[in-house]
Amino acid sequence: MKNLLLVFIGGGFGSTLRYIIGKYLNDAENGIPYGTFAANVLGSLLIGLILGLAMKNNAISQNQLLLLATGFCGGFTTFSTFAYENHLFLKSGDFTSFAIYTIASFVLGFLAVFLGLFLAK
Repeated sequence: MKNLLLVFIGGGFGSTLRYIIGKYLNDAENGIPYGTFAANVLGSLLIGLILGLAMKNNAISQNQLLLLATGFCGGFTTFSTFAYENHLFLKSGDFTSFAIYTIASFVLGFLAVFLGLFLAK
């Protein structure tokens, strides 16, 4: 039960922060989802840092991992919104934005995780 509560609390904070970032950075005028992109890349960096610290001399406890990595990062990042936004690009025929957003999200997301792991060393 404690584990579920830790994930619940972390996820609530992560989801709330993602909502705030999306509210201010997603551009309704031209449809560019800068907020989702920023949350996903920043969340990737954070999970790299968190997991890197966890691997380094057990610097993070299992409870902290549940709260921060599973809960917060899980709530903060969003694959479902990313997929939906790509659907909207395809539906509108904006194949250029679809390609740029998809490639940039994957490449920068992976690089951010690797950077986080590297920084935690």
